[in-house]
Amino acid sequence: MRVRLDLSYDGTDFHGWAKQAGGRRTVQGEIEDALRTVTRSKETYELTVAGRTDAGVHARGQVAHVDLPVGLWAEHREKLLKRLAGRLPKDVRVWRLTEAPAGFDARFSAIWRRYAYRVTDNPGGVDPLLRGHVLWHDWPLDVDAMNEAARALLGEHDFAAYCKRREGATTIRTLQELSLVRGGDGVITATVRADAFCHNMVRSLIGALLFVGDGHRGPEWPGKVLAAGVRDSAVHVVRPHGLTLEEVGYPADELLAARNKEARNKRSLPLASGCATC
Repeated sequence: MRVRLDLSYDGTDFHGWAKQAGGRRTVQGEIEDALRTVTRSKETYELTVAGRTDAGVHARGQVAHVDLPVGLWAEHREKLLKRLAGRLPKDVRVWRLTEAPAGFDARFSAIWRRYAYRVTDNPGGVDPLLRGHVLWHDWPLDVDAMNEAARALLGEHDFAAYCKRREGATTIRTLQELSLVRGGDGVITATVRADAFCHNMVRSLIGALLFVGDGHRGPEWPGKVLAAGVRDSAVHVVRPHGLTLEEVGYPADELLAARNKEARNKRSLPLASGCATC
């Protein structure tokens, strides 16, 4: 039985989502250990997640799935959520456990992931109650200039200039939304939504926009970096604690299997019109 988990966590004290050698504390490790304990299982049932967050990154709307024996699910389903709440540490919560529809895969069925990055340019720094979730930037930021720069990054592109390359992985992504709003408390929230993200992509994009916002570069610069297709030493990967995975989107149930299959294909950009060899 495939079970969907909706969960959230404060990433401050985690070494990211994925289990690691050496006993480092991870979100996946904590949930799998708790699941094994409360179901009194000898076997560890491995989780598959929608977005593998890095060390220090938070999640409010993370999604994962786990495949459990039908008998075990039937025995524990009514009390499993409450038992997990009693076993899990306070910085990670599972909010919902549901039988997944046919074709569902937490990772490959997703059609978008939405992140928020929060930063303040308040001269006095960050509210102490928000210090684990908001970056302090010690230059005044022009949000209008940042939004102007962001518009050139939207759409399907090769984001190699904003990603840490991984062997055999594509860096082509469709950036569906990138916008920034300053709240009444002075905190600027960047909303970043894409079909998927490559490693360090969100934090690199924000780093480039901050360089525009504080006047070190013009609004055209992030687009030029994207077009160049190579890492620019001026693009800083900002610190992880300002980043939160807010939500993961899925298609209608009858489209899940098709999306699952489509997402496993390695992507390439379409050839330019009239160019057969470029």
